[in-house]
Amino acid sequence: MSTMNIAFPYQFDGRGRTQDAAIADYVNQLVEQVLFTSPGERVNLPDFGSGLLQLPFAPNSMEMAAATQFSVQGALQKWLGSYIKVKSVVASAQESTLTVTVSYALLSSDVTQVQTFVYGGPTGS
Repeated sequence: MSTMNIAFPYQFDGRGRTQDAAIADYVNQLVEQVLFTSPGERVNLPDFGSGLLQLPFAPNSMEMAAATQFSVQGALQKWLGSYIKVKSVVASAQESTLTVTVSYALLSSDVTQVQTFVYGGPTGS
């Protein structure tokens, strides 16, 4: 039996079946879920997530940024350690926009991936 990497958000393919994703896309989607899920948000996994969404509301200091990056890197390693090796996490909050750049390597390929995620921002034009 083969493993299916379910695409996020959940959707159907052209045949009406659950859409799957290539491993690189699947892991990218998992990283995004860990980053933007707050601890306590998932009922059966209350410690799942990174706490990253608290960054825009925290006092802006080098110490807070370092602590946030450390906790995010730890959350990624904890929840995705069987898929990736985290190389770096850089998070910054600018007004209502949170930008996170994660550098990691898939354990199966050891090729470094760099992904940038943006959360929030202006809601109007």
